Amino acid sequence: MDEVAIGLAKFWGWYLIIFCSILLINTKRVVRFFALLESEKYLVLVSFIAILLGLVSVILHNVWELNWKLLITLFGWIALIKGIINLIFPKTTIKAFSSINIRYLPILYSLLFLIGVLLLNQAYQIVLY
Repeated sequence: MDEVAIGLAKFWGWYLIIFCSILLINTKRVVRFFALLESEKYLVLVSFIAILLGLVSVILHNVWELNWKLLITLFGWIALIKGIINLIFPKTTIKAFSSINIRYLPILYSLLFLIGVLLLNQAYQIVLY
């Protein structure tokens, strides 16, 4: 089970670092991303990908321990639930995206970036503590 946890920590860690870095460096990309999500076609595609990633993560790793492994489980469940909700209620999701204040997103992306660093540290044992 630890091998799966390490593999998923690498996946989610690299995903968060790459995704958040791009959105923190190129703020215009955030605006374009939100504009794309206003299209129901694109939202369906993103939802299917979220369901796929979430389902794989939940099936392979559904560990509810109070340590770094819980982050992996939470990311899997959040992706799965978010994908399902987006498919069931696309118009509500589109309305929710339009109400988000984009100015506060860098704080969220910075936090997710740090979580990615934490997961990669657990996977590669860079800094022991």
